[in-house]
Amino acid sequence: MLSWSVGVAFGRFDWRLATGERAVPPEPDPFDPLPPKSPGMLPDGFDPFHAHPGILVDDPGHPHDLARLVETVLERVEVPVPGEVRSWLRRDFFPFHLKQYSKSRRKAPIYWPLATASGSYCLWIYYPQLTSQTLYTAVNDFLGPKLKQVGEDVAALRNKGTARSREDEKRFETLQTFELELIELRDTLLKLAPGYRPNQDDGVQITAAPLWPLFRHKPWQKILKDTWTKLEKGDYDWSHLAMADWPERVREKCKTDKSLAIAHGLEALYVEPEVKPKKTRKRAG
Repeated sequence: MLSWSVGVAFGRFDWRLATGERAVPPEPDPFDPLPPKSPGMLPDGFDPFHAHPGILVDDPGHPHDLARLVETVLERVEVPVPGEVRSWLRRDFFPFHLKQYSKSRRKAPIYWPLATASGSYCLWIYYPQLTSQTLYTAVNDFLGPKLKQVGEDVAALRNKGTARSREDEKRFETLQTFELELIELRDTLLKLAPGYRPNQDDGVQITAAPLWPLFRHKPWQKILKDTWTKLEKGDYDWSHLAMADWPERVREKCKTDKSLAIAHGLEALYVEPEVKPKKTRKRAG
């Protein structure tokens, strides 16, 4: 139920089915065409549970705070709210989600936690709404205001000087560490943002690969780091990401690889190899 509530908060699933506000769609006939969405998903044109810019956040008090939204979803469908939603999101949700959205060798999680080193602040990116502007939005609308708030708190405690109590000292140290982590996260996003051109046709793993340092789940981070290494080597030059980051290399390959040229819409670059004349064997006289 908690995992479903996350999907409702992101606008993937429709809570109205659980409250009876929307009737359950009828079972399709065996030979009907497949619907674009599963019956439990939010239909096109319906208002989501919570409007957001493709990002939710682990930040108590924030209007896009994921933990509070999950609690609100559960309250709406009259399900008891567990007492540890935030700690569950930080510790348990992504490993469960990754397993749930993996099959065979295909791993395709759609809720991406990009977090500080300690995991105390996390931006949850919704893959279906990911664009080239998402990382800028994360910095401008989330990290920027958060850093301003934390900076003001640090300055207020610093100005107390020797009047700081023992509790003030602990909070001062904690906030200074937190501020440095937020700055590191912001700077990493700003470094990645100018060249980041995600395309969902590349699939989750390739699209997430440039962001591998910001995932704190070690097994997933390793997969993405390995994928990024292969991208750098040219193993996935069919992808839009490879064309965005290494256009000269990809265009050069298109001259000799027809399938690659077709994949990028660059058939004009492909040069058919010359047909070598067949050698004729002399007959024995």
